[in-house]
Amino acid sequence: MAESSGKPSVLFVCVHNAGRSQMAAAWLTHLAGDRVEVRSAGSDPGDTVNPAAVEAMAEAGIDISKETPKNLTIDAVRESDVCITMGCGDTCPVFPSKRYLDWKLDDPAGQGVEAVRPIRDEIKTLVQDLIAEIAPETTV
Repeated sequence: MAESSGKPSVLFVCVHNAGRSQMAAAWLTHLAGDRVEVRSAGSDPGDTVNPAAVEAMAEAGIDISKETPKNLTIDAVRESDVCITMGCGDTCPVFPSKRYLDWKLDDPAGQGVEAVRPIRDEIKTLVQDLIAEIAPETTV
């Protein structure tokens, strides 16, 4: 668990932090609420979030239009309990006692919204499984 908040923290990393990692962070925030700390970053961040990813997420009722790609830092990895990479290979620094997952997802870069929708939906399913594992909803 993240030391600062006592709740699990997740870092999503892809190359440009413009598509997959942005969608994953948005899904996790949307579905888990404040039960999880969410970060995203890129090993070579782009200038803007992929417009097709913005459109696909808007169709699901989630606005990522104001997000901006962020650079992957060692601190971001150090402060996260789970680091999930999506096509960035070995660029993510590795720290002991961190959990690393690699989600094999198609890259939405340069694709239209029709091609991004199935990626969005696959990410949602992966995020739902992650939430069930690290931050299940508790009933009182």
